[in-house]
Amino acid sequence: MGKIRLAIAGVGNCASSLIQGLEYYKDVGENDQLVPGLMHNVFGGYKISDIEPVAAFDVDNRKIGLPLEEAIFAGENCTKKFSDGPRTGVTVERAPVHDGIGKKLGEVIPIDKDAPTVDVAKVLEDTNADVLVSYMPVGSAEAARYYAEQCLASNTAFVNGMPEFICSTDEWGDRFRDAGIPCAGDDIKSQVGATILHRVLSRLFIDRGAEIIESYQLNIGGNTDFYNMLEEERLTSKRISKTEAVQSLVPYKVPLRIGPSDFVPFLKDNKVCYIKMTGKKFGDVPFELDVKLSVEDSPNSAGVMIDAIRASKLAIDRGVGGQLISISSYSFKHPPQQFPDDVCHQMVEEFISGERER
Repeated sequence: MGKIRLAIAGVGNCASSLIQGLEYYKDVGENDQLVPGLMHNVFGGYKISDIEPVAAFDVDNRKIGLPLEEAIFAGENCTKKFSDGPRTGVTVERAPVHDGIGKKLGEVIPIDKDAPTVDVAKVLEDTNADVLVSYMPVGSAEAARYYAEQCLASNTAFVNGMPEFICSTDEWGDRFRDAGIPCAGDDIKSQVGATILHRVLSRLFIDRGAEIIESYQLNIGGNTDFYNMLEEERLTSKRISKTEAVQSLVPYKVPLRIGPSDFVPFLKDNKVCYIKMTGKKFGDVPFELDVKLSVEDSPNSAGVMIDAIRASKLAIDRGVGGQLISISSYSFKHPPQQFPDDVCHQMVEEFISGERER
């Protein structure tokens, strides 16, 4: 099947887990049994070992110029180390900052806005990158769209892991379709995280005939993602993304409060989620459900992203451009179209088999 040449924008905790995973799962093959952390050992003929990093971009002075396998453990990165990164020969290059560093991140991440930056589109072309994954910080509206533009300029598939609404909009979807370039997103959904758990519980209420009266989801963590989100003005799209992911499964309007709640430094990359749901059952008798989930945040999304990367390459092989509806609905909180999760799963399987175009 060949290699999947991968570029990464933003070498933070999520990128660290993804790159570590390339080494950790490099020997997994088609005939292996269920492997913890992977939805698909092989996706459309592509193994994890087929993913080959060829470029990486960041703005943190402490990461610029480092080999990728070292940069993933540098700076404020604090996710669990479960593997050494593979030696890729990739050096992290300085990209334009745009609005990627807000007030809070500016307190802890040293940057040099006056230093020369690379031409990202040219790097993507020179390295023959197939797919670029955007891990821009929450609230980076300009930076996120900058990378989408670089993908369009270099004929590179775009996977948007952060909550700026790009791949889920008709405007950008049409541009990628007209260019014959796949795109998937927006806002990566963890494997067993707060959003998927809240969605499953909401669907349980609906399927069992209970009425949801109100619900909240509170999230705390100690990585730079949570520190960045102390800036409430950067949170608009994040709250919309997480709320719509749940509300879309309920056929009536429900009072919901969903989103990041606080930064607790000693938690590091551990995320703690509290979900409360109030409902009515037979006879309008009320009941309550309280759930706590504690999980290492960044590895929780890495396996999902690996499938999104392989789906994008499969679309390239098949000459499919534009929004990849199936993998977007399964892997992202704010896809172009929302479906129940069992339907999303079936759609992905149909995409892999070729029964579904996108």
